[in-house]
Amino acid sequence: MGKLHQSGIIATGSYVPDKVITNQDLEKIVDTSDEWIVTRTGIRERRIAEADMATSDLATKAAQAALESSNLIAKDLDMIIVATVTPDMNFPSTACLVQRNIGAVNAAAFDLEAACSGFLYGLAVASQFIATGVYRNIMVIGAECLSRFVNWQDRNTCVLFGDGAGAVILSRVEEGYGFLSQILGADGNGASLLTLEAGGSRKPASVETIEKQMHYIHMDGSEVFKFAVRIMASMAEAAVKNAGLTEKDVDYLIPHQANIRIIEAARKRLDLPEDKVYINLDRYGNMSAASIPVALDEAVRLGRIKKNDNIVLVGFGGGLTWAACTIKWAV
Repeated sequence: MGKLHQSGIIATGSYVPDKVITNQDLEKIVDTSDEWIVTRTGIRERRIAEADMATSDLATKAAQAALESSNLIAKDLDMIIVATVTPDMNFPSTACLVQRNIGAVNAAAFDLEAACSGFLYGLAVASQFIATGVYRNIMVIGAECLSRFVNWQDRNTCVLFGDGAGAVILSRVEEGYGFLSQILGADGNGASLLTLEAGGSRKPASVETIEKQMHYIHMDGSEVFKFAVRIMASMAEAAVKNAGLTEKDVDYLIPHQANIRIIEAARKRLDLPEDKVYINLDRYGNMSAASIPVALDEAVRLGRIKKNDNIVLVGFGGGLTWAACTIKWAV
């Protein structure tokens, strides 16, 4: 085994649809209120893809934005990983559609599914290929079209989710930079807490599955909340410790954007001031695998993240899954 290379993020990009659904819009179609949604979640509006757009379209736009912010072209990419729970179709993979769309003719391509933790799982996979020298440039995309799977009559879930995509390019970075720690975890005993039950091999589409509304997202909100508060805070803390750092060394936290109270728990555990945590869930809601990369791209473009900063990314999702990493920003 040769020397391991240091891997890190060298470029970011994102895309969210233009169409906005506000809490006031939801008040007209379901029994809820702006105050109820904001108090419990922190969400004020979310983006919804147009009828002719699918996950691969959102992912393609984010991919193009990431390429534009790098000094690479599509042919320089060795691999494309798309993290999503809302692929265009079961197969081919969304990653193959993106590869075609951007002309990344030299890239291997596959999808990865770990729900809202998917983007961080994708980073962990990609960074190994770069560290071992197998590949040099890898694009990881988190993209979701969750609005297609939301029951707009279910007030417990329809207020939460939105559509969007974020992309990053991983490459070799100088020694001491890039990924300092990575944590992945899962607990399949919690599989039933957050599901999209039908449409797979267990319950293929049928008149019965449609009548029973089994093609929509179902969630045990209180149980997921309890799990998330615990795991987000502890995993953020562990990612810092595993990187050989202390809470005082953390310059910025980018958490999965699911619920403001869950984010607050992680912020307090790391003893970070509010201006060291990036929050955009008030504008986008929970975009599952897209939440973290969209937030990361916005923070980079706003100048909140600079070279030498220690960044913590942390998320949780259905499965149940969780993931966290610490990055010394290299660009």
